[in-house]
Amino acid sequence: QVQLVESGGGLVQAGGSLRLSCAASGRTFSSYTMAWFRQTPGKEREFVAAISRSGGSTYDADSVKGRFTISRDNAKNTVYLQMNSLKPEDTADYYCAAAARGTNYVRERGYYDYWGQGTQVTVSS
Repeated sequence: QVQLVESGGGLVQAGGSLRLSCAASGRTFSSYTMAWFRQTPGKEREFVAAISRSGGSTYDADSVKGRFTISRDNAKNTVYLQMNSLKPEDTADYYCAAAARGTNYVRERGYYDYWGQGTQVTVSS
């Protein structure tokens, strides 16, 4: 069982930056592929970024490529999402997710076993 707690959301102006954090409980954090998804009202939860268990491989959605960076610190049981050059269309609830397996289908919501409660990000124009 893994519990995930996101933090770092808030209100920021377009062009600004935020860093989201996701703290995981348990001693086996390094055995999980981690990801960030986001969701706006009335829309499906969409993939943002994922990172392999070692941190050696990362995967990004086209919409955030070059602006967002996912990283992890296995010693701190934490995964991060650095968001730069934010746009109003990045406004959403952001969710952390964990999968107890490799990186075959990291862009699929159903691939993940555990989810956090989400943190809200609002980008004003």
